Amino acid sequence: MGRAIVQGIIVVFLYFLGALVVGAALSPALAVFLKLLDLTAGWAVCSRALMLGFGIAGGFFLFGLTLLFLVGLLNMILQLRLKEGSFSFKDGELFKWFFLNALVQAVKAFFMDFMLLTPFSNLFYRMMGARLGMNVQINSKNVADLSLLEIGDNTVIGGNATVICHLFERRGLRLKKVKIGANVVIGLNSVIMPGVQIGDHAIIAAGAIVPKDTVVAERTVYIGREREPKKDVHQE
Repeated sequence: MGRAIVQGIIVVFLYFLGALVVGAALSPALAVFLKLLDLTAGWAVCSRALMLGFGIAGGFFLFGLTLLFLVGLLNMILQLRLKEGSFSFKDGELFKWFFLNALVQAVKAFFMDFMLLTPFSNLFYRMMGARLGMNVQINSKNVADLSLLEIGDNTVIGGNATVICHLFERRGLRLKKVKIGANVVIGLNSVIMPGVQIGDHAIIAAGAIVPKDTVVAERTVYIGREREPKKDVHQE
């Protein structure tokens, strides 16, 4: 019962912090919209509606980009990098994890769908602590614990794939890095669990689940049950 109360208090506090961050990110867009209201006060109804419609649509994207940079800058200023290990509900690291997830979830909820496969997506991940190589393509918003994530050059993460560096065990929260090599393909709807290491040129098949602490060798295809040599990969 006591733990449930503590969790409830933490959640309410995170809601409050989230409201502050989202509210601050909304401010520029609202300022633009209020200015448009003044400028179009004497316009005909159709013209004014069209201009305000443009203002609302543009304001949404302004809000999304502001939220992205605000969350990223807040993370960089506060140095909220996660640490590997196991943490109970009494540890500050667990609260840090909750706080970081609340920030990232705000971006995911409002704007991540518009960021996928754009430079803004990788910029946001880097600002949140992820180590990304060149030409990384991430087509999924189910990527978490970004400061514990390492991805090599030219790697592709397919649609709706899940990459997480945390899980809850009996001892509490466990955090461990996920390392994905260069020229790797993570298939559609696959799941990558904490502690996984994937070698260069490997392929994770669509829908495959890679359990925690699994090591996938270079130039192999992982189908979820066993690793098979990939025979058509060019040997350098």
